[in-house]
Amino acid sequence: MNSRILGSSGLAVSAVGLGCMGMSHHRGNTASRTEMIALIHSAVDLGVTFFDTAQVYGPFTNEELVGEALASVTDPVIVATKFGLTDLDGNPKLSSNPALIRSSVEGSLARLRVETIDVLYQHRVDPKTPIEDVAAAVNDLITEGKVRHFGLSEAGVGTIRRAHSVLPVTALQSEYSIWYRKPEREVIPTCDELGIGFVPYSPLGRGFLTGTIDENSKFEEADNRKNSPQFTPEALRANQEIVEALNAFAIDKGGTPAQVAIAWLLAQKPWIVPIPGTTKRQRLEENIAATEMALSDRELAILGTVIAEIDVVGDRYPENIELMTGL
Repeated sequence: MNSRILGSSGLAVSAVGLGCMGMSHHRGNTASRTEMIALIHSAVDLGVTFFDTAQVYGPFTNEELVGEALASVTDPVIVATKFGLTDLDGNPKLSSNPALIRSSVEGSLARLRVETIDVLYQHRVDPKTPIEDVAAAVNDLITEGKVRHFGLSEAGVGTIRRAHSVLPVTALQSEYSIWYRKPEREVIPTCDELGIGFVPYSPLGRGFLTGTIDENSKFEEADNRKNSPQFTPEALRANQEIVEALNAFAIDKGGTPAQVAIAWLLAQKPWIVPIPGTTKRQRLEENIAATEMALSDRELAILGTVIAEIDVVGDRYPENIELMTGL
């Protein structure tokens, strides 16, 4: 697989990464640990070098899974994790207190079985802690060799600029896909200006853009899509028009709707690196194969026009969670 550079940082990663959250968090009953370790090993074999986790996934169990899986891997890989949504005992806590950052990173290092975290994101902006203090705390960890690169997640442009003035931000991770394009308004232009890489999570719309989910789909209690406004039967029925548009392109390209969605993202900027998640080898191979699908300028223009004319029904998060984002 080709690699991409995250902004002006010089950090090279595979063009498509692997979001590991769903292997142990937010997707109902998960597959066995043994199966997920094997899947991560398959990803490495297929050329994936960029793996994404977070302290809150589990909490902590996802970092442990990724750490165990990659401990035996000799190929160079880049591991990203996030702080700021849990306390040291795994209880929910929105805090980027510098002392908590330092203590939580020690836990992440142990769980990931590494001496240095390649990319450390602030998971969500903490309104009680100035972002300058957060950046300074991460800079101290970089100086000590415990972190290599600083990232933000779901931060607005004001926060991005303030953080970047203290410590260069290597990557911004936020939701972005062909059916959620809000970052295009301000965030992506700001990343372009400042030389910050962009890492879209949910590039397949939490599975919806694969074409495997419809109004009759049922979600387990532990699956966070169950309470998402975009995943009510009414919204799923209305939003099928998006999948139909992707599928029309997929047929012409000899691919799948998911591959068109990923190829579309890759075509937006050379420093965009989507991190689709999966628990299935077949889907992993499908997502990686999207890097071989080239969309012409004409195809991108047509697809963009078609999608722009479709009104997406339903918010991506319940209101209380959406308020935690800075977009």
